[in-house]
Amino acid sequence: MLVAIAITVVKLLIYFGVLMTIVAYGTLAERKVAGHIQDRLGPLHCGPHGLLQPLADGIKLFFKEDITASKSDKVLYYLAPVIAVVPAILVLGVIPIGDYITIAGKKISLSIADINVALLYFLGVSSFGVYAIMLGGWAGNSKYPLLGGLRSAAQFLSYELLLGLSVIGVVMLVGSFSLKEIVHYQKDMWLFIKQPVAFIIYMIAAIAELNRAPFDLPEAESELVGGYHTEYSSMKFAMFFMGEYANMVVSSAIATCLFLGGWYAPSHYLSFIPGPIWFLLKVFALFFFMLWIRWTYPRFRYDQLMGFCWKYLLPFSLINILGTGLVVILRSGGL
Repeated sequence: MLVAIAITVVKLLIYFGVLMTIVAYGTLAERKVAGHIQDRLGPLHCGPHGLLQPLADGIKLFFKEDITASKSDKVLYYLAPVIAVVPAILVLGVIPIGDYITIAGKKISLSIADINVALLYFLGVSSFGVYAIMLGGWAGNSKYPLLGGLRSAAQFLSYELLLGLSVIGVVMLVGSFSLKEIVHYQKDMWLFIKQPVAFIIYMIAAIAELNRAPFDLPEAESELVGGYHTEYSSMKFAMFFMGEYANMVVSSAIATCLFLGGWYAPSHYLSFIPGPIWFLLKVFALFFFMLWIRWTYPRFRYDQLMGFCWKYLLPFSLINILGTGLVVILRSGGL
């Protein structure tokens, strides 16, 4: 019993440490990618090639003056930044980065909690993220953050629906909500090949849920003076962005499990490389894709954002589910 607890604690520390490291250097990657897309170099002065820039940013934010809006709802005002980070950390516990390893004769699962409804757990817990933006916009007692929070509510509900619909085809093919079983199903062929429409819709919905450009209407600094986090400063301000980057990592990890074969190599000839390395490489590739999209496409108008969801993506999602259902029935000998 004590050994099992110790193993779980060690896995928690490793997972959390890796996540926070990726979050810290994700901010540097964002600025470097933006710089190269815009034909400049990005941060260079803090450490070699700017590698210490995340440390400098952290020190600056820790010691920056912490201002609290005088007429804010204090409980919700302080709670909102915490809610921005916590869902990503909770979802991290059910993500398998590999199958099993054996240490000192003991078989150890490469996930913190191996539950058979991990996909449902992800959809349920990740949906709490919208409360961070809504409460942040409300608690500051200012009209521009409030508008950002209201925008977020409509945007999140719309694209959360798409996120759920995009994974139905995967569940229909695999017959399980377990992320490990979904990955095992892709040992010979990734589901990206069988479900390309679902993968595209998932990525669009994930980017929209993260409020990343071109779907960053809740922030929209050109219209809302910074949006929902206008009244925040210091580490409370930083926690919103920690939550954004942490959720980018988690969304990329879930997409890797659902569509890109998890820890399996793209070819049997490359299977000598450990599975967790393949898993992280796929996560980094999707993470880079999200950065690339942000600095390539202009922001949608709000009517375009909602119309794109309900007029185009929703019908395609339903058609994909219908087509997948027909394939499953025909394969099982029905009709």
